[in-house]
Amino acid sequence: MSQFHVSWRYSLPASILLMAPFDVLASLAMDIYLPVVPHMPSELGASPAVIQLTLSLYLVILGVGQLVFGPASDQVGRRPVLVGGAVLFSAASFGLAVSSSAGVFLLLRLLQALGASAALVATFATVRDVYAQRPEGVTIYGLFSSILAFVPALGPIAGALIAGAFGWRAIFIALGAAGLLATVNAIFRWHETRPINAVPARGSFWPILYSLAFWTYTLGFSAAMGTFFVFFSTAPRLLIERAGYSELEFSISFSTVAVAMIITTRCSRRLIGQLGTARCLTTGMAALMFGAVLLSLGEVADQPSLLTFIVPMWIMAIGIVLAVSVTAEGALSGFEDRAGSAVALYFCAQSLIVGFFGTCAVITLRADTVWPLVAYSSGMAAAVLGSWFVLRRRSNMT
Repeated sequence: MSQFHVSWRYSLPASILLMAPFDVLASLAMDIYLPVVPHMPSELGASPAVIQLTLSLYLVILGVGQLVFGPASDQVGRRPVLVGGAVLFSAASFGLAVSSSAGVFLLLRLLQALGASAALVATFATVRDVYAQRPEGVTIYGLFSSILAFVPALGPIAGALIAGAFGWRAIFIALGAAGLLATVNAIFRWHETRPINAVPARGSFWPILYSLAFWTYTLGFSAAMGTFFVFFSTAPRLLIERAGYSELEFSISFSTVAVAMIITTRCSRRLIGQLGTARCLTTGMAALMFGAVLLSLGEVADQPSLLTFIVPMWIMAIGIVLAVSVTAEGALSGFEDRAGSAVALYFCAQSLIVGFFGTCAVITLRADTVWPLVAYSSGMAAAVLGSWFVLRRRSNMT
């Protein structure tokens, strides 16, 4: 049995307080400044497309970085990767607060994403080291998954309140300060957990790349999370610029979509038990396509509003949760002997898919309309359903 460098003696609540800030900050940095995105082009002297890149590239680097920092944490340990990543995240956040040009801002966002990726990988590796064989593991993994739903609900509201009181630069000062506090806490309390006698695995990606099931469910995750990505990329221009919402009104409206995701998450275990993995995926894709139809009708009939834009997103939020609740299991099943490689490829692939196709949709179609969201969600959902149909035929033939 592998031995830890230092025994992890913290209780579950203490462990959560130590680890959770890094998960929260990595997610929060994505969308906390959404309320001020419409003002950023004039502030930095850049086009809306460049500002969109500050959102897209953060997501891409957050995923791709796992291919680098995952093996690094196996080689040098969790603690140095975590502390180094957290320091980089905080420094980049403070730099963003004082940047005055689009080029510098974009570079610092890339560095911020690299830091977040390293800290996130080290955090989940530590959780795996400590709790993989313990019943508390279910609790801590469930909590970290819930953060993905709660942060989008609270992040834009926090960003709107901070920007309204102190200006947009204060948003990044707050991120940097929170990251610094979490880093100092980790320096004194985060013990190394990498097993002493562990041999870093050299898992091959080829069997995973050739798996249709892997790609079907990875596309499903990309369709779901990409829909949310395109939604928060276009929502500020739709609701603030076209519909005339204030930053706080926008943030509250935006948060209701995240609340719909939270409510669905609470019911997801029962739904998965009733529908099964495959039907949850196809039902989720159907919900995305139905929401896209409603968005199209609303765009043709009227300007963006709660009824024509937010309500269809509630339906799509249900589809997002149904899909992401089963995609990891569907994609990674059968790769237990190379789980690290499979997980890294799963998150990297979806980040690249979402970052590329989501950004293309936002840039090539009018970002102040619902068409980028309609095109991405319906197109990706159709691709997933087509891939699933081929996969089912193959299974029936064998």
